[in-house]
Amino acid sequence: MQTVFKNIAGSITPDTAASDELELINRHTIRPLNEDEVFCFTITLCDNEIDRDSEKFTVDALIKLASMFDGKTGITDHNMKSENQTARIFRTWIEESEDELTSTGEKYTCLKARAYMPLTPKNEELVAQIEAGIRKETSISCSVSSMTCSVCSADTRKSGCKHRKGEIYGGKLCYTVLDAPTDAYEWSFVAVPAQPRAGVTKAFEAQEGMTISQMKEKSVGYDSITLSTHAFGKLTEEINRLEALAKDAQLYRNELEQRVIRLAAMSVPSLGEGEFEDICKSLTAAQLSVLEKSFAQSASKLYPVKPQFSGSITHTDSNSEFKI
Repeated sequence: MQTVFKNIAGSITPDTAASDELELINRHTIRPLNEDEVFCFTITLCDNEIDRDSEKFTVDALIKLASMFDGKTGITDHNMKSENQTARIFRTWIEESEDELTSTGEKYTCLKARAYMPLTPKNEELVAQIEAGIRKETSISCSVSSMTCSVCSADTRKSGCKHRKGEIYGGKLCYTVLDAPTDAYEWSFVAVPAQPRAGVTKAFEAQEGMTISQMKEKSVGYDSITLSTHAFGKLTEEINRLEALAKDAQLYRNELEQRVIRLAAMSVPSLGEGEFEDICKSLTAAQLSVLEKSFAQSASKLYPVKPQFSGSITHTDSNSEFKI
């Protein structure tokens, strides 16, 4: 087996445990703790992106590590002394992006976890450092039984191969594929990250009754937002309203562009219609309105409107105009 240490980076924020999370936390305690006694946070432990060590986990490895890291302790700099324990993971899960791909073309997938630490005088300094953003990089320690070359699939633990990590061979990047984990030992706060996308994440929970503008204002600086059913409903209503307005605005803009193009063709015949269509697409609706007024004035001067019946009518007693 091969023990690997993966340093990862992220951010952290204080959080409160939900009632259902307290049940999970208290699986690891002797005395049941309440919400005021724990400090909670979310960690991105590792993902399937190639890291700075030119290594990457497979998705299968992440899934297996999820169960292995449940209940694992958090320490500092992989110093495995009992007095160095600071926090413990109480829940893990896998997250898969719907639209984001890794550098290898896979769906971005990561292993996340919820961890807690007791709010004690001993932990006050660590909590303060976490809240200040000083302690936010983390590292995992686990063992894997499969480490293969991405170019030739050779087992790098046994025979190795001629390929060097980070180099390109025949257009293919060489990195080590980590798979078949056998154990997860611990996770640590560290100083130097290797997986920039991972780490302890910063989350904002929208409170009941918040308006959309309040959610936007309060969530600045957070990596993710948790919405209640009520808040999600309000946000959905706002999105639906904005989508309807956007459709009306697009119809108005299309008509405005056509009017401006038509007036431009009358006012500046030397300018091609196609060129002016391109110009219009780069302008705002307000700018198009100004052009419409300007071209309308120019067109009225070049092509003044004349009534069909104009001038004075001359009466005559002679019908000579109709004589042959």
